[in-house]
Amino acid sequence: MKKIGFDSEKYLREQSQYILERVAHYDKLYLEFGGKLFHDAHAARVLPGYDPDVKISLLKRLKDKIEVIICLYAGDIERNKINQNLGISYDLEIFKQIDDLRAADLPVNSVVLTRYADEPSADVFINKLKSRGINVVIHRATKGYPSDVDLIVSEEGYGQNPYIETTKPIVVVTAPGANNGKLSTCLNQLYYEALKGVKAGYSKFETFPVWNLPLKHAVNIAYEAATVDLQDINMIDFYHLDAYGVSAVNYNRDIETFPIFKRIVERISGEESTYQSPTDMGVNRIGFGIIDEEVVVQAAKQEIIRRYFRTKVDYRLGLVNTETYERMQLILDKMNLTEFDRKVVPAAREKAEQVRSQRGGDLAPAVAIELHDGHIITGRATDIMRASASAILNALKYSARISDEMYLLSPVILEPISKLKTKALRNTERVLDLEEILIALSISAATNPVAQVAFDHLESLRGCQVHSTTILNANDERVLRSLGLEATSDDEFATSNLYYNS
Repeated sequence: MKKIGFDSEKYLREQSQYILERVAHYDKLYLEFGGKLFHDAHAARVLPGYDPDVKISLLKRLKDKIEVIICLYAGDIERNKINQNLGISYDLEIFKQIDDLRAADLPVNSVVLTRYADEPSADVFINKLKSRGINVVIHRATKGYPSDVDLIVSEEGYGQNPYIETTKPIVVVTAPGANNGKLSTCLNQLYYEALKGVKAGYSKFETFPVWNLPLKHAVNIAYEAATVDLQDINMIDFYHLDAYGVSAVNYNRDIETFPIFKRIVERISGEESTYQSPTDMGVNRIGFGIIDEEVVVQAAKQEIIRRYFRTKVDYRLGLVNTETYERMQLILDKMNLTEFDRKVVPAAREKAEQVRSQRGGDLAPAVAIELHDGHIITGRATDIMRASASAILNALKYSARISDEMYLLSPVILEPISKLKTKALRNTERVLDLEEILIALSISAATNPVAQVAFDHLESLRGCQVHSTTILNANDERVLRSLGLEATSDDEFATSNLYYNS
């Protein structure tokens, strides 16, 4: 059974109370939400027991007081930036966020396209939103930012971007990722609120790094690993230390921009800022939810290893540069971790080596799955299915206590699927992927009681660890993610094909 290191309910109580205390100082509070608003998988992995949708639970408690603004940097649409946790582009994630917020009965005020520069793909995105009745606001780059405060806080600066009409005392400003213009949107609003005589304030809800954990704590290092492509570095907030004599952890971007932020806020309000440090701006109580230090530390170390494998694969695919890959390697070394500290890695490689020695050849794709009881199941690629599908079927057999000799899938079912794929759909890859095998299993379950038993155990695999000796096919990776399995892979291609990758 998975050990718990975090109390979500305790955190929820403390966090909601703390936000309300901050709101009490203003007529309107612009609350920047960092990290993932929905399904914060990173937090759930490093803080076992953390509800990945706890932020939404928090907002639902405050729903009578809030409305939501979603920001997206127009350049991220142009370069088709992908959310690795969801496997979808940022613009599609905006659609998903709007649907999810509506389902949670949380009002979406508008979507802001930040630093817009007439990108054609951004124009298409704007039209799609407007056609569905979504309010779209366009913000161009602010003149004078970051050095010329007088120009920034003027009609030629923030005054050039439109004001967003809001009606609730808390305005949540969120985005699919970092550098999407959340802070600039908040400051733009503060500029207009000051002109209107409204007492408005700004706070930041950033889960990581955890300000009241040590700088080199595994949870904070895991955050560095998660943002290795952004070159975020955890630092002691020397502004906080100087003002209060208390050590607090923040990250380089917030610390570097704090003097600019403070000058802009003071210029807008015409009075000295109450914030003496970047940590002051935050309303983060995440550290107070930790109930088992050792469980959290071990989970964070495993997350660092997972991030290392992700970066290694991305480097092989040409998605990150050499500097990013080397920084990730340094993080792994700094924590005295190796690839083999992830139990499924040696198991998968050993299986691949066994198959290679039996069949010959240079490559033998294999997958290992660590179940919740610690048992490790492996699977190999065959002429019928990919290694990931084979491993999942073997894991279901083990979980359901089905003999290895028993077949779950009949050729009567597999053959038509294969023919559909190769003949009707003109796919040159005859081998079935994980999704196709699971569809076959669901069909078999209608007439085969053993297949039904296996199918019923799919949910028991949620949260299990997976490793592949070859780069996972995009569809297999998506299905594993949907099943709730945490997958990594070596940086080896399964075939020499450039498009038909199995």
